[in-house]
Amino acid sequence: MQNEPTVRLTAVRRLYEVSARMGAGRSLAETMQAVADGVVDGLGFGIAVVNLRAPDGKFEVIAVAGSPEAREALLGTVSAADIFDAEFAIADEWGRLRFVPHERLPEGEVIGWVPDVPVSDDPAAWHPLDALFAPLYSSDGELVGMLSVDLPEDQRRPGPIHRELLEIFATQAGLAIDKARLTDQLLAEKSRLEASETTFRMVFEGAGNGMATIAFDGPEAGRILRVNDAFCRITGYTADQLIGALLVDFLRDEEPDQSRRELEKVAAGNATYRFERIFSQPSGNEIWLGGTAAIVGAGQPRILLVQIDDVTARKDAERELRHHAAHDPLTGLPNRRLLQHRFAAALERTRASGRRGALLFCDLNHFKLVNDGYGHEAGDRALREIAERLAREVRHGDTVARLGGDEFAILAEDIADDDLATLISRLESAVSRPLPDITVQVTTSIGTAPITPETTDLDTLLHTADQAMYESKQRRN
Repeated sequence: MQNEPTVRLTAVRRLYEVSARMGAGRSLAETMQAVADGVVDGLGFGIAVVNLRAPDGKFEVIAVAGSPEAREALLGTVSAADIFDAEFAIADEWGRLRFVPHERLPEGEVIGWVPDVPVSDDPAAWHPLDALFAPLYSSDGELVGMLSVDLPEDQRRPGPIHRELLEIFATQAGLAIDKARLTDQLLAEKSRLEASETTFRMVFEGAGNGMATIAFDGPEAGRILRVNDAFCRITGYTADQLIGALLVDFLRDEEPDQSRRELEKVAAGNATYRFERIFSQPSGNEIWLGGTAAIVGAGQPRILLVQIDDVTARKDAERELRHHAAHDPLTGLPNRRLLQHRFAAALERTRASGRRGALLFCDLNHFKLVNDGYGHEAGDRALREIAERLAREVRHGDTVARLGGDEFAILAEDIADDDLATLISRLESAVSRPLPDITVQVTTSIGTAPITPETTDLDTLLHTADQAMYESKQRRN
């Protein structure tokens, strides 16, 4: 019969052998099975069951060793977080181990799977309903799992040596499981990132709209890191020309302060920045780019993902609509709406400087004879010709507007007395020149109203100038 030191030495040697099987590089499931196998192969128990504690506190059997029947019955079962509380309340504490003798179990209550083995009359013999548990802890004391063992090889309740070895083994097993769990999480995250990168690359490269990534922080801030084919097609540059360049070098930003504030808002709240900017192509042609920019990923330095489309056609259409809304469709001159807008700005400047301006009201004389004698198509051509003459004779910055029919208005800032008289004379002379293919001599009567700091509104001013024009026409007749 072996003495105690020999038994301890033999057991320790077996312990180190099975502990080596739980080494680095194994997955979580492999590590937990190695724990179960190590208990059966090296520590002298007939059955070992390893539970993993989930984040919600529940326990799941991940590994079983020593009994095909136990494996079939237990593997994959999930138990409530308090599954062990009732048994631990009646258990003996053997260091970190918990031993539940069968005689303390409530009458008729059997928990889990019970091996079908003979029952001995020896009080020190292992009973099929005896249970021995080893809680498994991480390095920071977190409970990561539960090891339960059954059927000691000598069919007796474990003595001090085997308890000590099982406790040591459980300590190593807890650390190994925690490490394997972390490794699995890192591998899962790596796989997720790789899948995410693959998906991103597929979406990025295959997108119909232009996409680019821009460095948001650090010394490379603002530089283009990556572009897709659509970005190159839209902008007219190759990827080699774009990557590494500053995006702002290609843009005409008319409101840089606003752009800076909006990008700061994006950085602070991970919002999406919508923009429309003029982009210079290699040919010198300028196009409108519309798109979005948003910070992607949680790393440092941050990356700005930009998506663009060529919106030049839409911007041209919008500009044309705005032009039609503010200009007379026949002559192309500003209409009353645009005149009102420019008058408001002129009045502010007059009030700020004190310098007077003038509003001229022009009414054409004898123009009805043109329509009656030559038809409305010829009358329209004559109106366009007169509109061009008026626009040529005014000063730079003055506004010639068509009010309707044969009535025009001229907004002139910083003008009075002789300068105003000279302007009126030029306008009258320009209108009275013969019109192409028309023998009717068309002239104009002009009335004026001063724009002063006391002027209130355009309608009142137009009425005053209209009255002055009517008086001028009466004097002419």
